[in-house]
Amino acid sequence: MSKKPSAKSDSNTSAKPGFVEIALPVPLRQTFTYLVPETLQGEIRLGSRVIVPFGRRQLTGYAVAFHEHLPPNLDLDESSIKNVAESLDPEPLLTRKILDLTKWTADYYFSSWGEMLKASLPSGINARVDQIVQITPSGREEFARFDPDKKKPTRILILSYLAENEELAIRELKKTFGASKTQRAVYDLIKLGLITKHQVLAKNTARPKLRKAVRLISDKLPDSKGKALSDAHKRIIETLTSHDREMLFTDLSDKAGVGSSPINTLSKRGLLEIFKKEVSRDPFHGAELPKVKHFDLNDEQNSALTKITEAAANRKYRAFLLHGVTGSGKTEVYIRAMKKVLKTGRSSLMLVPEIALTPVFSKRLRAVFGKEVAILHSSLSRGERFDEWHRIRAGKAKIVIGTRSAVFAPLKKLGLVVVDEEHDTSYRQHEMPFYNGRDTAIVRAKFADAVVILGSATPALESFHNARSGKYDYLKLENRIGDRPLAQAKLIDMREVFEQHGKDLVFAPELMEAIEKTHDRNEQSLILLNRRGFSQFVLCRSCGESIRCPNCDITLTYHKHDKQLICHHCDHREREPGKCPSCESEFLFFLGQGTEKIENFLSSKFPDLRIARVDRDTTKKRKQLENTLAEFSRGEIDMLIGTQMLAKGHDFPNVTLVGVISVDTGLSMPDFRAAERTFQLLTQVAGRAGRGRLPGTVLIQTYYPEHYALKHAKTQDYDAFYDQEIMFREKYHFPPFVSLAAIFVKHPNYDYAMDNAKIYRAALDSTRDAKRCIILGPAPAALPRLKGEYRLQILIKARNRKVLRQVLDDASIEAEKNSCDLKVIFLEIDPVNML
Repeated sequence: MSKKPSAKSDSNTSAKPGFVEIALPVPLRQTFTYLVPETLQGEIRLGSRVIVPFGRRQLTGYAVAFHEHLPPNLDLDESSIKNVAESLDPEPLLTRKILDLTKWTADYYFSSWGEMLKASLPSGINARVDQIVQITPSGREEFARFDPDKKKPTRILILSYLAENEELAIRELKKTFGASKTQRAVYDLIKLGLITKHQVLAKNTARPKLRKAVRLISDKLPDSKGKALSDAHKRIIETLTSHDREMLFTDLSDKAGVGSSPINTLSKRGLLEIFKKEVSRDPFHGAELPKVKHFDLNDEQNSALTKITEAAANRKYRAFLLHGVTGSGKTEVYIRAMKKVLKTGRSSLMLVPEIALTPVFSKRLRAVFGKEVAILHSSLSRGERFDEWHRIRAGKAKIVIGTRSAVFAPLKKLGLVVVDEEHDTSYRQHEMPFYNGRDTAIVRAKFADAVVILGSATPALESFHNARSGKYDYLKLENRIGDRPLAQAKLIDMREVFEQHGKDLVFAPELMEAIEKTHDRNEQSLILLNRRGFSQFVLCRSCGESIRCPNCDITLTYHKHDKQLICHHCDHREREPGKCPSCESEFLFFLGQGTEKIENFLSSKFPDLRIARVDRDTTKKRKQLENTLAEFSRGEIDMLIGTQMLAKGHDFPNVTLVGVISVDTGLSMPDFRAAERTFQLLTQVAGRAGRGRLPGTVLIQTYYPEHYALKHAKTQDYDAFYDQEIMFREKYHFPPFVSLAAIFVKHPNYDYAMDNAKIYRAALDSTRDAKRCIILGPAPAALPRLKGEYRLQILIKARNRKVLRQVLDDASIEAEKNSCDLKVIFLEIDPVNML
């Protein structure tokens, strides 16, 4: 097996040649060369999945290039190259266009191409090779000898499991005993001969759904036994005739009002055929779709639509920034543009940042375009995702809406890409493989000669800067539909509230009064607090210690409903404490507030209000969020309390009051985008008020009303905010004036992490273009320890993106030469989270 940094095809698309380049889902930025055995000649095609040996394992990989002969840059003997073990696909799952897109994405973000390809496919479709362990006779004897009254170590517990189950996948044992304990115990047990290990190819967890169906062959065949058709038989034939002669077995039984016996009888007589039929799992099944209403576009919308459709007709890449205030009708522009593109025989892709927004948009699109629409996001079942992906791949769906990973949907003849709420940080994948869905969507449009629309009421500074510099065409919607006014916003100075009442209040009296008056008028309200849980942390009054996460350098958040302390980063959980774990004092303070405490407080103050909470804790179950938002939209809930999930894209005409609690938390984050994100959040949530016939009010509680982000959010003046923020970005050398890379060094041992960070920093300094960059660090990250790992950070800024890339490439090579462990080095290009 051999390595190479990139894979280029020798223009072959199927494996008649002798060698194939395989991208593997491992954290290595390279492909691997394998020999194609005679038995697989012609079976492997570009984009096919294959099983290959990799070290002691077998992995699913992806064929990305072919060679008739070994490339000359690989100084290897043919005899050392391993064979492909198995080909999995009669037809390749990955198209050339998706291969090109994932290759670009992996290269740009310094990610593994194999991991990017795996991420581009729906969960459950990738074949998995399981490591299976089995107990030996010696293992059974060892388990039988162990004293049952003694505390069982992990290795004995594993033997116990295997004694009952014969064999188990190691991944199942890890779920029970933890990854590190299982790994150590399995290693010891194999060494002692108490268990054995082998590999098996697991079946795909997602497969086509098959249902029993009935087809009418003939309604005129003579009965061989001379028996006349019964009334039940006649109803079956009549029902099938009225349904195009084919139905699902259960549907036929229900509609004809018969059991299975008369259907089976007709099948035996040769009038019917009973067979298995592949059926699609429809995510919209049973959903109530909105009525399609015709809207007359205003002048601003018409102007924007004309420019977009003219560009699409030219079939050349063009990027538009559609900057429209909240409620200005951006969605209607998207839909009209999709209609125009669909008429030309091309497809459209729409990305939204949150799963919370997909039900709203997808139902509207389904109502307009019918079954031309497919939906892709992680909240769907594996079967639904499998079916939707295959509908797209087969060209049966020409409009796709989804979250970040939908950017890799296998659409054909792409003509339009829409990225709604383009500023949202949810488009960024924060774990391997790293990528930004918005920027990848732009590149996908460019590859397809398609038009891309970036839509937002609060564009990312980089996007607005690109529009001002002419890189994007700028379209502006300055007015709300129907010329409705923007909500009136007011900053409540909580310093003055403290002076008046002599203590900190969660709610200013002005906001409490506004809530009461709003609901006296039978109007609705939203309360935003971007922090879930009941209390931020638990503090001991005696010793001053707070209860912290053992895996992360942060305090645990108290969740009253679960009676637990929870880490919001690693999900570590502890029972509600009765006393301080440090000094055993019973005097514990539960300090700070989250959405759960706000809900409790307002429920006690306004017992007649129907209040619901929307955060990650209350929306774990499928469709729970969708149902809550639907109830609120129907007026069955008076108030929603929640996190930033409430701020984006929702249209509630009866909401006239928005209250924002503790807005200063976002401003205090150690991130150069803190002001931008605070401005965006406030402007977006303010846009939820006053979208109907009634005017809206926004009350923002703050201890820092002088901050420019808050002052401009109050007036919802994006241009003024941009002009002030962009000065700071230029002065302190931050995007969009520089290209930025963040290097995180992570390891459970701090000294090991720091040693590798210093080696990598020295490698950066040794590069030819290092003097053309600003290099900072290594230093502890803002969150210095997460999930049991210490985190160190190095920042690199460069005026020229090519210079940044060259420095990183050269430094990685030099660092590896100097024994740097690159497995602990994580490069993020264009990071959006500096914590």
